[in-house]
Amino acid sequence: MKQVKVLGSGCAKCSKTAEMIADISEEMGIDVIVKKDADPQTLLKFNVMKTPAVVIDGELIHSGSVPTRDEIEGWLRD
Repeated sequence: MKQVKVLGSGCAKCSKTAEMIADISEEMGIDVIVKKDADPQTLLKFNVMKTPAVVIDGELIHSGSVPTRDEIEGWLRD
């Protein structure tokens, strides 16, 4: 099971990113746990300068925009 964190201040783009990942993973039948994290220390830990950012299984894979559906599908397949 993949652990997905959406890092950001809780803005609309962060919420949309988390919703998209949850919805697409459900459509693909892939079990994931999606959590939103607004802790500034977490942003510093991953050197995130722009949000939303996405961390999967402890690895920063995206930051600065709402990811596309194709990007999310690719991350979930890996």
